[in-house]
Formats: sequence, C-alpha cells, structure tokens
Amino acid sequence: METTTLTILASIGIISLILQWLAWQLRLPAILFLLLAGIILGPVVGWIQPDQMFGDLLFPLVSLSVAVILFEGSLTLELKDIKGHGKMVRNLLSIGILISFFVGAVAAKLALGLSWSIALLFGSIIVVTGPTVIMPLLRAVRPKGNLANILKWEGIIIDPIGALLAVLVYELIISGQQHAIEATVATFSMTLLVGIGLGCLSGYLLGIVLRRHWLPQFLQNAGTLTFMLGVYAISNEIVHESGLLTVTVMGIWMANMRGVPVDDILEFKESLSVLLISALFIILAARLDFSTIAQLGWGTVWVLLAIIFIARPLGVWLSAIGTQLSWQDKTFLSWIAPRGIVAAAVSSLFAFRLEDQVPDAALLVPLVFMVIIATVVLQSLTARVIAGRLEVVEPETNGYLFVGANQVARAVAKALLQKKVQVLVTDTNWEYIKQARMDGLPVYYGNPVSEHAENHMEITGIGNMLAISPYKQLNTQATFHFLDLFGKGHVFGLSEGDEEQTARHKSLEKIYSTRGLFGEGVTFGKLASLISRKASVKTTQLTEEYTFSRHKEKHGNRLIPLFAVSPNGIVQPFSATTPPKPTVGWDVISLIAPETGSTNGVTDKAEPNPQPSDGQSTGQAVPTKNSSQT
Repeated sequence: METTTLTILASIGIISLILQWLAWQLRLPAILFLLLAGIILGPVVGWIQPDQMFGDLLFPLVSLSVAVILFEGSLTLELKDIKGHGKMVRNLLSIGILISFFVGAVAAKLALGLSWSIALLFGSIIVVTGPTVIMPLLRAVRPKGNLANILKWEGIIIDPIGALLAVLVYELIISGQQHAIEATVATFSMTLLVGIGLGCLSGYLLGIVLRRHWLPQFLQNAGTLTFMLGVYAISNEIVHESGLLTVTVMGIWMANMRGVPVDDILEFKESLSVLLISALFIILAARLDFSTIAQLGWGTVWVLLAIIFIARPLGVWLSAIGTQLSWQDKTFLSWIAPRGIVAAAVSSLFAFRLEDQVPDAALLVPLVFMVIIATVVLQSLTARVIAGRLEVVEPETNGYLFVGANQVARAVAKALLQKKVQVLVTDTNWEYIKQARMDGLPVYYGNPVSEHAENHMEITGIGNMLAISPYKQLNTQATFHFLDLFGKGHVFGLSEGDEEQTARHKSLEKIYSTRGLFGEGVTFGKLASLISRKASVKTTQLTEEYTFSRHKEKHGNRLIPLFAVSPNGIVQPFSATTPPKPTVGWDVISLIAPETGSTNGVTDKAEPNPQPSDGQSTGQAVPTKNSSQT
C-alpha cells in the first residue's frame, strides 16, 4: 500500500506538470486540464481515491493549501489598484460582485432547492474569475487594450475580494449553525474581530521583519510561508474557523504596507503553485461523485444559464453606466467571466467543513465544478470568434518591447517613438529605468518573464521583442518566452560574437535563429561603444534620387541600418537573416558614427551596466506620460 501511494503521489506531480505545459502550449487555462484529469483518474477510472490515500490528513492538507492560495491572492490586492484602473473596474468590483452574488444564490435556491445557507455560499464563491483563467484567454484573443485591461485587473483584484466575501458568508453560516439565533451575531462579530485584528497585527509584524531585513534573503520566502501557516493555526485555535479571514487580511495589509518586498514572495508562489496547487486540483476533482452530480439534475443547466446570461451581462451593463464603452465592448465583457482556482479550492474546503452540519453541503462542490468547467470550456472556445464578430480584437500589434533600458536600447526606442511606433522598455536596473522615464519612454521595472510581468506589464499593441541587454541569460530567457507569445519573425536578439560558433550555441537552434539583429556581427558591445563615441540614431527618408544604396555609399562603414519604416507605418528591423528592402517613400532609421570616427577596429566593449541593487530585481509597472490608463 505504501509503494502504491508513493507511486500515485509521484504520478500526480508528473501529470500536473505535463498538463501545465499543455495548457501553456494551447494558451488555455490550466485548471481545465487539471480538473478533467482528476475526474478521469478519480470517479471514472478509480485510480486515485483521495479519502483512502490521505485519510484524516486530507482535510488539513486542503485547508492549509487554501490558506496559501488566499494569502497569495491577497498579497496582490493593493488598494490603489482599485482606484487606479478606471470606473469600470471599480464598478465591477462592487456592483458586479453583488449582482453575481445574489443572482447565483437565488438561481441555486430556485432551480435546485438548496438551503439558503448553501445557496448564499455558492453565490459568494462564484463571483471570482482570477488571473489564472483570464490571462491565457486574453493572450489567445488579444482584445482591444481597454478591454484587456478591464478584464485583467478585474481578475487580479477580484480574487481576494471574492474570497473574503465567501469567508464572511461561511463564518456567518457556522455561527448560525452552532449557536442559537441570539448568539449568532456575537459569534460572527468575534470571528471578524479576531480575523481582522490578528490579520492586521501579524501582517504588520511580518512586514516590519521583511522591510528591515531581519531575515536573510534565503529565509524570506520560507519564513513568510511558515509564519502565515502558524498564524492561520493560532487564529483557528482562538476562534473556530477564523483562520482564512485572518490570512486574507494579513496579505492585504502587507500588500499595502510601504517598503515590504512582497514581489519576491509572489515569485516564490509561482513555483509553489505548479507543484502544490496543480496537484491539489487533481485530487479535489478525483473526489467528485457522479451520483451527486446526477442528483443536481437539470436544475444545474438553469443555474448555469442564470450565471452566464443574466448575472454577468447585468453586472457589466450596470457597471458600464457613465463610461465610454460601446455596446460591442459591453457585450464582449459580458461574455468573459470564467471561474478559476479560488472557486474550486474554497468550495471544496467549505463543503468538507459543512457536510456534517448542513444536509445539502455535499452538492456545493459538484455545482461549483460544473460552473468552472462550463465557463472555461465555453468561453475559451468561443471568445476569439465573438471578439472578431464584435470587432473588438486588437487591430495592430506593431509595437516593440525592448528587453534592456541601457543607453543603446533607449536611443533605439526613442527613434521608434518619434515615428509614433508604440514601444515599451523593461529592465531590472532602476537607474536605467529612471533615465528611460526622463526620456519619455513607457517603462516596466522588473523581469519581463516573471509572473508579475505577465499580470502587470502592459503589452497591448506590442507584437515584437528586441533583446538589447548585456545580460545573455536574460536575453535567452526572454527570447524563449516571447517566441511562444509573439511567434517566429517577431523576436530578435543581437549577435554575441565568436561565442555563437560554439557547439553549445549551435545546439540552441530555436534561440539563435533569432540572432543577427541589425546585421551579422553587430553586438551589444559594438553598439554601446559607438554610442559612447557620440554615434547618433537618425531617420532618413528615401527618394528617387537618394536611394538606400546611395545612403549606404554616403556613410560607408560608419552606418548601421536599424529599421526600415514603410509608407503605411509598418516597421521592419534589419537582421542578418531577413533584411528589409526599403524603396522610395520609406524611412530608414540608422545608427551613424561621427565622420571623425569609424567602426573599423571597434572592440566589443560593453557599456558599464551596474547590477541591480537589493530589491530591484522584482517587477513593478512604472507609469509614464506615454502609458495607457484604463
């Protein structure tokens, strides 16, 4: 039995990893594949039987996992985000949540005959969407910038708010079940007092520890996780079932406390979620009982119709009053609301705890899972078609993302910006980011391939990437990442000199097929050296008399062509593999060395590029006058 359990646990980890990779390749929410795998391996095949495998440990494991999920979600809730992303987002987080809550609860009560306790709990759980289901869908559909921002920020912020609502409803149910009516208010008030009080206090204490660096760097992530789990257990000991509220408030406090480096913790969560949370949902789905699903009957269809065609559209259209959204925009937003990880995890946990107290609590999990599967499948398969019919798809993706904000990247980015080409400059070096902001360039401060960047870096209108950084490892990571996002022919990197000829580099065909930006042998060091010697980036319009050949003859080896801009505004970078062929009416953007200098004999000496100081390697979106606001 021990060997079988060990084999099953290892297999769950392998399966979850494969499914995460498959979802990434297909640009679909991973939760869909994880839940379907759990259903197949559990109730269909019978290979995974969580109750027999874990016994009495199943409930504590799920409970602790949900605490981690809610704590991580609350760490992303900065109160300024609610104010800073437009009236529509604020309305969806208030009006939209309330409408989804009440419509979902009433539909569950009327269509399925659930008790008001479970119906209200169901309504509170299904208000959340979440970035784990929204972001893959947005990458596949690429709607207009304002719509993408609305859906993205709603998904990011609604997770902790929706979870907090569900926890409060659950606490109210518990207090009403365990005490007489006259004692319910007192018990619920005590839960709120301990949850909010202990959450704020523990969040403040941990924030002070992290801000003052009392823990060494290698202990910060593990220390934060351990401390959070300890606070969760203590809170439950003080007041029964108050721990989830406590850790949610704790995370919100830390997210809004100045100087607390929570981004490193969130990055640690990204690795944790692949193993812990992915396996958790396979296990939870494996506990589903087909007989319970059948017990729901056709009433489930009416609940789904009410959520998809009444709750969401009503919430969107009421929230949009006073905004500039068109009917096409509102229709698209009304269709997109897939439910995600928080809904699945919280419903499973609450069903565990209420099974012995509320008769129809067992129906909560299959009902929520049906909502998750229906919304994810239906909206993932149809979103792009609907966006196309409504003409809300992003029209052009001609913009350029610059990985690197050094002097070379800034000079090139400014030249494109002057041609009204959308650009975004990203770097982990704060000094370079400050200089880019002074140059009027839109910037993102942080690692462009991190989860924070995926949620916060604004790439609407951008479909190309230029790796112009002296950090070769970062260039390689960015190339891999954005090749899958933008596709081949839209990702470019500079040559790396003689090192490219090594066998190791030749084996990385996918990466080095993108090399040769601005021509063979044009390295970062060469460009940096020329810029330091007062070479300038200039734009030249070609005519019948002054052709591209004439332009090259005039400047000789002082000239490095960078981009060719067609009369209709299409920008094509010069590269060793696919150089453009500009003709009359085109603009050519070039780096031209002064007449007193020459590129002959230039050594590949890179521009000094100081390493980021502590706390500067994490992501942070930095608005500029060119940044778009929702």
